[in-house]
Amino acid sequence: MRSLLVPSSLFLPSLSLKSLPKLQSQPQLIGPDSSHCHRYRASPFCLSFQSNFSCMSLCGHQSLARAANASNEGAVSVIDIEDFYEKDWSFLDLDELNSEQSKEKFDHITSAGDIKETSRVLVSIGSEGFVDHLVESSPSQLLLVVHDSIFVLAGIKEKYDEVKCWQGELIHVPEKWSPLDVVFLYFLPALPFKLDQIFVALAKHCSQGARLVISHPQGREVLEQQRKQFPDVIIADLPEKMTLQKVAADHSFEMTEFVDEPGFYLAVLKFTG
Repeated sequence: MRSLLVPSSLFLPSLSLKSLPKLQSQPQLIGPDSSHCHRYRASPFCLSFQSNFSCMSLCGHQSLARAANASNEGAVSVIDIEDFYEKDWSFLDLDELNSEQSKEKFDHITSAGDIKETSRVLVSIGSEGFVDHLVESSPSQLLLVVHDSIFVLAGIKEKYDEVKCWQGELIHVPEKWSPLDVVFLYFLPALPFKLDQIFVALAKHCSQGARLVISHPQGREVLEQQRKQFPDVIIADLPEKMTLQKVAADHSFEMTEFVDEPGFYLAVLKFTG
């Protein structure tokens, strides 16, 4: 059995995809090291699942009248599940059909990272399809997936136990996985930070010569359609070339490739610090 460790003071009953809490406290690692619930300043709960785990198998509840603490520690809180939410990230994979064109775009994005077997790779807000492609095509020493969604990470972890999964914000990724040789910002418009903040954080984690790959496999036109459908998820734009170059240069990154077409966006930068 694998365990999914997330911060909360509750042991929750079955939840639907849309009703899983949007966790606001300390972000956590999802992986073999989290095979049981450790103690944090905020008491965690553990979602344990067998190898046949399916997000959609979790039954839905509109509200929680009570949540029982299995360890009998302290009083039980009354929670309204409407106070929490899990964003809908399904659109990241919906359009990633097994077409030759999609594969070519994945190949282009992946090759831009120049991944080697000794590389330490981070993917931020990656789709499951993109992670599948990385695992199958580009073996590396470390593959770390950082995402806001517990459900997305759980799905990845079930398929690839060797992949490290961390639920939380990109700028708060622990230094224990540094130095990073390749960073994929697969869906930058979902990150709730200014471009400058992102580069400040990445400069602390990247090795000399590390490659930063910013992408959108369907480009600006599809991004605008996605923004209308998922305004709570897509909160930023893809950066223009001049803006990206200026911010990157301020943090010792230099641009080596830039593609901004209606159906494809790619920016590749090299860390020189």
